[in-house]
Amino acid sequence: MEASKVYLTILVLLLSSLGSLCVPTEVPTYPFRNTSLSFSERVVDLVRRLNLDEKVAQMSHGGANLNGPAPAIKELGIRPYQWGTECLRGIVGAGTATSFPQALGLAASFNPDVIYNVAKATSIEVRAYNNHYVKNSDYGFHHGLSCWSPVINIVRDPRWGRNQETYGEDPYLSGVMADRYVRGLQGGNDRYFRAIAGCKHFDAYAGPENIPEFRVAFNAVVSERDLQYTFYPAFEACVKAGTFSIMCSYNAVNGVPSCCNKHLLTTELRDSWKFEGYVISDQGALECISDNHHYTNDWMHAAAAAVTAGCDAEDANFENNVFTTLQQAVQQHVVDENTIDTAVSRLFMARMKLGEFDPDNMNPYKTLGMDSVCSGEHKQLAVEVAVQTFVLLKNENDVLPLKRSDKVAVVGPFGNDMDLLAGDYPVVACDSTARSPYDGIRNMSDGSVTFNRGCDSPSCPNINGNDDIRRDVSAADVAIVCIGLSSKLESEGHDRSDISLPSGQLQLLQLVASLKKPVVVVVFTAGPLDLSWAKDNVATILQAFYPSAPTGDALGRVLYGSVSPAGRLPVTWPASLDNYPSMTDYAMKGRTYRYPSDNIPILFPFGYGLSYTKFEYDSLVLAKSSISPCTMMRGQVTVKNVGNVVSDEVVQVYLNQTMNPDEPVPYLQLVNFTRVASIASSESSVVHFSIAARQMAMFKEEGYKPATWVVMPGKYNVFVGGQQPDQDTSAPSNVLHAIFTITGDPTKLDDCS
Repeated sequence: MEASKVYLTILVLLLSSLGSLCVPTEVPTYPFRNTSLSFSERVVDLVRRLNLDEKVAQMSHGGANLNGPAPAIKELGIRPYQWGTECLRGIVGAGTATSFPQALGLAASFNPDVIYNVAKATSIEVRAYNNHYVKNSDYGFHHGLSCWSPVINIVRDPRWGRNQETYGEDPYLSGVMADRYVRGLQGGNDRYFRAIAGCKHFDAYAGPENIPEFRVAFNAVVSERDLQYTFYPAFEACVKAGTFSIMCSYNAVNGVPSCCNKHLLTTELRDSWKFEGYVISDQGALECISDNHHYTNDWMHAAAAAVTAGCDAEDANFENNVFTTLQQAVQQHVVDENTIDTAVSRLFMARMKLGEFDPDNMNPYKTLGMDSVCSGEHKQLAVEVAVQTFVLLKNENDVLPLKRSDKVAVVGPFGNDMDLLAGDYPVVACDSTARSPYDGIRNMSDGSVTFNRGCDSPSCPNINGNDDIRRDVSAADVAIVCIGLSSKLESEGHDRSDISLPSGQLQLLQLVASLKKPVVVVVFTAGPLDLSWAKDNVATILQAFYPSAPTGDALGRVLYGSVSPAGRLPVTWPASLDNYPSMTDYAMKGRTYRYPSDNIPILFPFGYGLSYTKFEYDSLVLAKSSISPCTMMRGQVTVKNVGNVVSDEVVQVYLNQTMNPDEPVPYLQLVNFTRVASIASSESSVVHFSIAARQMAMFKEEGYKPATWVVMPGKYNVFVGGQQPDQDTSAPSNVLHAIFTITGDPTKLDDCS
């Protein structure tokens, strides 16, 4: 009897021990999981539970490949977290997704709603993929919710390889687009982010990549005036929109590497603009502090300089990276542990705001499933967006739109190669959505359509199939020549040495033009090209940027007139670089429409673009003829379609300050714009606009300590139309002019309530 009791006791103990192996031990309910507490209180509780090793591990695993994800903290039940996801115009690397046009093309729409809708669709797919991967305990690169987007650096040199990722040369346009991207991506929920936007690359990062110097060691020498007028505004707009992440750049600014530049990361970003999120380095940028810039002697002091300046996480090339030395830095009293606590608190605040530590049923974004990816709505949006990005640069004799019955010869390396149309950081497009120009034209045409590649690659060392090209073009009613650059010739890490069209492509175009048929040149590029020969010798030029998967469907609609093109150039196209400043010269003089030079002829100006109709502007009215400082100026204008085709029109408002011609301010500044949709023939639209005090202010260094923005009394010129005033190459519409006066005393912008 006693023996049976012993055996029974042993059996119960064995079953109990097996049960403890099968059932996971429950994580205690810590205050940081208490949803009745504020996020700030919860973060404080979480961080105080971490030892120094755990804090450093979170900060030092912020990036790609071997560098990510940030590790789990098992005793607290905290999962790994992936800080690196590319989502500039669709999620990259997670799987198939909706593919939208490259960013510079989106900017050419001059439509903030386009940016908002693209960002919203992208973040829905980012969140859906994240929900899927987290359920499967997969925290790989591109599977997270922290987007390294948007790119809001300013295009200041046509040769820079990364122009395509930006929103163009104008700080105001870039700032408006950045605002809409951030709001669209992060969502409008009061408690949670759908995904986190990460505006990059802060700052004064706009070339070179590799010509004539490498970016990792480049020092951008920039005046405070140019920083204030050109390089800061889009980032400030990003912060004001609520972005919760900023990425610091490879380069140094005035001798201090960006990722350890306290003036950038603390004085401007946090003190002036009140940024509350986290800063992450570009991939390997912290290594560059010591290894390339030689700003510090070793990685430990680079880590100390970066975290002290305000960098919170490292995207690195290695698992054992710069920030892994922070434990040593604390032990040697080079860094205070409170500084580490501040940085890691920002990282966990981001994760709080994504809903990681709340029950799933509280977060509406946790319900997004894989059926949200490549949805019919998103695929349709991609085509509608691409249509708005095309810029008609020339259309002599109204060659466009084409007739359905036209026999068409498509020629050129970009005519039927989707890889060349994707741009840098391409999205793997949804199944059966990618259409080339050749596909799109065939789908729209009732006539015969032929295709000849002509060149094997964009560099085009030789022209192939001359006889076939001559035969097909000669038999056609119109030739469509698809030329450009692609990411093979302009991309991250790859600048251009000039703006010439590859000589083989020019010869191909000249061959087609010699056959005396109407020629439509469709250009796939981001950085400007010298198309002087085409401008003088062919009928029609259409700039298409990199439209990606919807290229064919969108192009077909525009070429055949289902939709009139109405995009506008977000960058100035110089005719040549004969007198252009060096890539390494960061002075803005002679660059962009805002600081023009008589020595640099313009092929196509910023804001320029045609449509299939004509517009007329009338009745420009300003609310007042004079205002006091800090007052917003309001106005309105009437735009009428005086042609025969329904079309959108982009109404542009420019400001010119006249009170002191010696004041080093931009010659002209875009201060408002509106894309008016679908104005029918003979119809008019009244467009209202405003000009904020910030846009009238001047950055004053003389007489002000410290230098600051001041609204000055004097006369201001306002120009309103579908383009800049007084351009040699212009659209067939007028530009109206009005003047108002600011009265009273100079007033600091900070004193404007």
